[in-house]
Amino acid sequence: MRPRRYLQLDVFADRPGAGNPLGVVLDAADLDAAAMQAFAAWTRLSETIFFLPPTSAGADYRIRIFTPRQELPFAGHPSIGAAWAALETGLAPDTGALVQECAAGLLPVRVEGRGANRLLRLRAPDAVPQPVPEGTRDLLSHVLAPLPRGPMPAALWNNGPRWWLVELEDAAAVRALAPDLAAIASLTRATDAIGLAVFGLADAAADHAIAVRAFCPADDIPEDPVTGSANAAIGAALLAAGRFPGREGRYMASQGRELGRDGRVTVEADEAGAIWIGGRVQAVIAGSATW
Repeated sequence: MRPRRYLQLDVFADRPGAGNPLGVVLDAADLDAAAMQAFAAWTRLSETIFFLPPTSAGADYRIRIFTPRQELPFAGHPSIGAAWAALETGLAPDTGALVQECAAGLLPVRVEGRGANRLLRLRAPDAVPQPVPEGTRDLLSHVLAPLPRGPMPAALWNNGPRWWLVELEDAAAVRALAPDLAAIASLTRATDAIGLAVFGLADAAADHAIAVRAFCPADDIPEDPVTGSANAAIGAALLAAGRFPGREGRYMASQGRELGRDGRVTVEADEAGAIWIGGRVQAVIAGSATW
């Protein structure tokens, strides 16, 4: 065993202690999937990423992404954190644009500013609505029955991970929700989904357009603090419904306040209809890990 450079970052955060914590192992080329999974389970963070040499022409770096229980082809806060770590550690040059390689493919990243003011925006994989698997409608009905629903029908979307998206009547309903985690776990296991995300529109006086919460109890994460892939899927669903909020194709989402993490995610739809998610990153721990 040898020491490996290790970082812990807060992603979608304007200060340490906000956003979503991320474990980062920088020297992982000789680790196999079992070792990565074991380390991710040990950290008990919602995701841990591992840097590897890129295998695709044009990629600036490559990562693998693990929750405590499984590998994901894409996740938002690990991808934003990976871009920040690649720049800060010299793995990639700060030219204003990067390309990340992960299991979901090659994902472009835009870099604005430097240091504490650096804002990173990543093009999420295209989100695609999924059919409701046979035999799971009763599980879905059980989850939805007590919820104060908004106008958009509940739906399963896939942008790497699969998310159940449920609109509630407003942001206040999102913040007040006491979810049935056992029912959500049953639904997500039966439908091969990573979790269920609820969202609601905020009032005009708020500093954000929507409030979001995401629950992943089947993955040993009762509530995820701030979730890039879920926010990207919600943006895609709102765009498809002709209800994309904000101005000039961009809005701010608030997530994590209920956990004391108060994260902010920018969600943008470009001219081609692709969804970009963005945010800032704070470094909290820099050291080494022996694994």
